[in-house]
Amino acid sequence: MEDLDKLNRLAASHGALQRGTGMVSGVIALSLAILCFLGVLAFHFPQYLTTPQLRQSYDVAVIRQIMLGALAVSGGIALFNILFGRARWLAFSAFVLVGLCLLLGGHKVPVNDFPDNTPYIGLDWFILDLLGSTLIFVFIEKLFALRRDQPVFRAEWQTDFHHFIVNHLVVGFVLLATNLLVHKLFGWAAKDGIRGWVESLPFPVALFLIILVADLVQYWTHRAYHEVPLLWRLHAVHHSVKSMDWLAGSRQHILELLITRTLVLAPIYVLGFSKEVIDAYIVVVGFQAVFNHANVSVRLGPLRYLIVTPNFHHWHHSQDDEAIDKNYAAHFAFLDHLFGTAVKSDRPWPGQYGVQGDYVPDGFLKQVAFPFRWKG
Repeated sequence: MEDLDKLNRLAASHGALQRGTGMVSGVIALSLAILCFLGVLAFHFPQYLTTPQLRQSYDVAVIRQIMLGALAVSGGIALFNILFGRARWLAFSAFVLVGLCLLLGGHKVPVNDFPDNTPYIGLDWFILDLLGSTLIFVFIEKLFALRRDQPVFRAEWQTDFHHFIVNHLVVGFVLLATNLLVHKLFGWAAKDGIRGWVESLPFPVALFLIILVADLVQYWTHRAYHEVPLLWRLHAVHHSVKSMDWLAGSRQHILELLITRTLVLAPIYVLGFSKEVIDAYIVVVGFQAVFNHANVSVRLGPLRYLIVTPNFHHWHHSQDDEAIDKNYAAHFAFLDHLFGTAVKSDRPWPGQYGVQGDYVPDGFLKQVAFPFRWKG
């Protein structure tokens, strides 16, 4: 029970982990062990815990090797820390969880035939995205940090992580709802002639066009979230984050997620882009959505007037007066310059993030309820 209390206190805390005590390595070991345990569950119940579209794209044998490596690293770190008395309570928790994974079959859990049409949550998407994003973006943030004194576990990280978890696990519902809405609301606009022409475009041209079309819709949708009071109630949740890093972009109300994805996917569906182009667009938008919130000092010189960079999007999240209702674009910065909504400031970076007045509560459940309770 004492170890469980320590874990709860650790999960509820924020700030830099003390180095040389086994805390950093212990957190890494426990995190890997938790992801492996979730992976084992996904292997046991793939029809309910994996995403149909995603499981067609990855190689299960490769996933098994990744899990084996993660189990070995987690168990090795935990055992080392136990033997040398480094945060033993944390190391022991990771070691026990690794043992439980092995008892349940570990990376060797057989996956037999299973139906494809069952209700599911995107546990596999959550595991892969969290592991990949952490490895890539935490490394980038440490290498090119804008605010070097900002720890990985900064204030309010728990709220953003809860948003990250929920928005990933309900990916099946989001996909189903957006596809249904797009077909019901915009199916009449799809014309075979236009779709055939778009599908025949060379890949680089089609990729540029899909990003441009999506960003034009994103720009005006985003601008509406700021200028229409009813929509701002939803969007204020996203803007309430006070520290920018790779996890900050996950803070998004589920209704905003549904509305935005439906409106952005509508022209993509109507124009009939090929699967290869759509897949490439998903990679681009996925990377930019995380990278542009990251705690990295990247401006890209004159290119920042053409494409959206972390510097450009950090200004959008600023409380500074010159940044309010500015920099709406998600991919192409020239759209804001074209429509007169680009930030103009002599300072290279904003000073403070969040909403002016700081009226959005912290905590996932409070933020889900906030748009329906806010009287402002």
